[in-house]
Amino acid sequence: MNAFEKEIIRHCSPTLAGIKTGNLFSYPFSDYHQLVDQINDWNNSLNSRGVYFKILKTNASRVLIYVYRKNRLLRDLSCPRAESFLTEIGYPTKRLESCLDFLSKRIENSSNFPHEVGLFLSYPLEDVQGFISHEGKNCKHCGYWKVYCDKNEKIKLFNKYKKCTETYYQRLLDGSSILRLTVAA
Repeated sequence: MNAFEKEIIRHCSPTLAGIKTGNLFSYPFSDYHQLVDQINDWNNSLNSRGVYFKILKTNASRVLIYVYRKNRLLRDLSCPRAESFLTEIGYPTKRLESCLDFLSKRIENSSNFPHEVGLFLSYPLEDVQGFISHEGKNCKHCGYWKVYCDKNEKIKLFNKYKKCTETYYQRLLDGSSILRLTVAA
């Protein structure tokens, strides 16, 4: 188990388990090309199980990596309300790769993190819109994201994500591989 695998488990277990669309994590590098090769290797291993890795942002020493379930993301973004919301702010929603490239550009060019990223991470549209309209204030609960609707249901979901991460981390420590832990779509 290497540092990259630990970070995948630490940040992406719910996605690997198939209970969340996607996760983001920042990762340091000393050799960018070596990291890209490593990400390509993970894509070669996990794409057949429905999991994809994409670098969304790079700076001098860190990358922002998006790990996602392609079929779930397609479903989430094709929801009429989510699609309309993204279209209104300029996203080309007809092709997933174009949509992800646009998100990457928004992250690169925004002084603040673009809040619509929540739609790529299984955050409900109501909470994304609530965060935007309340400017991140007055939430009902703060967990994996700021909750503006259905607080009790979100707390249960957050507990499920936490339990999944704890279980996956322990299984990784016990010798399971990420490939073995990744649920096929």
